[in-house]
Amino acid sequence: MTTDTVQPATESYVFQGTINKKPPHVLDGQGVRMKIEKNGKIYDDVLDGVTGAAVGALGWGDEDLPAWLEKAAKNHTYTFPSLIGNPASEDLAKFYIDNSPKGAFAAALWCCSGSESNENAMKIIRQYQVERGCPEKYKIISRDLSYHGFTLGALSISNCARASAFKDILIDQEKTCLTMEPCYPYRFQKKGESEEQYVKRLLDNLEKIILDNDPKTVSCVIVETLPGSSLGTCPSPKGYLPGIRALCNKYDVVFMLDEVMCGTGRCNPNGKLNCWENFLEPEDAPDIQSVGKTLGSGFVTIAGVLVGPKIRDAYIKGSNAVFGSHTYASHGFNCSVALDVQKKIQAQGLTANIFKMGNLMGSKLQDALLDKDNIVGDVRGIGGFWSLEFVKDRTTKEVFPAKLDVGHRFQDVCFENGLNVMGMQGNADGISGDIALLAPSFIVTEDDVNEIVKRVVKSVEDITEQLKAEGNW
Repeated sequence: MTTDTVQPATESYVFQGTINKKPPHVLDGQGVRMKIEKNGKIYDDVLDGVTGAAVGALGWGDEDLPAWLEKAAKNHTYTFPSLIGNPASEDLAKFYIDNSPKGAFAAALWCCSGSESNENAMKIIRQYQVERGCPEKYKIISRDLSYHGFTLGALSISNCARASAFKDILIDQEKTCLTMEPCYPYRFQKKGESEEQYVKRLLDNLEKIILDNDPKTVSCVIVETLPGSSLGTCPSPKGYLPGIRALCNKYDVVFMLDEVMCGTGRCNPNGKLNCWENFLEPEDAPDIQSVGKTLGSGFVTIAGVLVGPKIRDAYIKGSNAVFGSHTYASHGFNCSVALDVQKKIQAQGLTANIFKMGNLMGSKLQDALLDKDNIVGDVRGIGGFWSLEFVKDRTTKEVFPAKLDVGHRFQDVCFENGLNVMGMQGNADGISGDIALLAPSFIVTEDDVNEIVKRVVKSVEDITEQLKAEGNW
């Protein structure tokens, strides 16, 4: 994979990652392949198996992008969204609403990141409760081992090491931001417990939390439809999400889904946009939903909040206003480019393609890895979003010691084998547990899938042998 070397400039001026060291830099790319410089070496055929953080849809070097950018630049002059709007933001909102089940959503707000979209959703929900005369409903229930973003508000409804690092300055974790059990069948469904029994146990736990905290004070339940960097793409068992919807209806609680990573076409079974369509009927749609990632295919910084009709109606019957705004909310340039991205994806049937090719990739990985002697305990996912979970013992599902950092080591091994994946830690208890995420571009072909699988399998074999040689497996 290495074709040349350059003299590296190792000192970084960007305050992220390892502060004083530059990460690998992308120099060029085409389709699902990238050219990357790392420590002075040039890697010219790296398969982009995760598109950053499940962001890419159209891949590298899209031929239509320059024209979209030029059009957006010519037609856009900045406007502050609470004073003057722009057609592109309206058109993008209508596109998303029209390509969701009828009646699911009635409005949208566009922002610049998934963290920002979840932050805005929390504020929208809070004002909704006030608008309809229920200010006492302020408590938020989210899941253990969840991740909803890196702002303090989004971290307050997250439950992982990234949130724990800021626990002293988060929203009250005992009285306001409450925690229910994760939905994680591979690790937490008990031996001998049926899927139906497991779902009932989870729903009974949620109902108990609502009742113990007084339903009149509970505002919303927030769930990642298909968790990404938290648990590693665990599909919900049958009846779980409909059960949460029913409890929210029963106790007058807002039902919110976080689809920042898994939504906008990455995991939709109907060639549309929403991941929840794998699990819920249209009439059980969420009341509010955050989206992001593939919305602009990484070409522009955009994410959003989709608002259901009952929330919109409560605002209209109340103050009919949102007080405050982000400077770059519903930014015309970003919305214009994102809309062109989505129109191309729709015209070329790429959401259907990634669902088919992603499921093919997942099934091939399951066949290639789960009956072989290696560290992979589980391969799971839906459509274009899959994970490997690494374990020391398949029978007991024992995790590797956190100090071994197997997830990130696997990421490094994959890179040397010409594949970009996302390695993570903490899925088992917030600290321990190792996974790797795969989320290729929507344009991926069967040949690309076969090559991704080949490189993943080689990397699993390599790290398994490394750990064995160290006496760690």
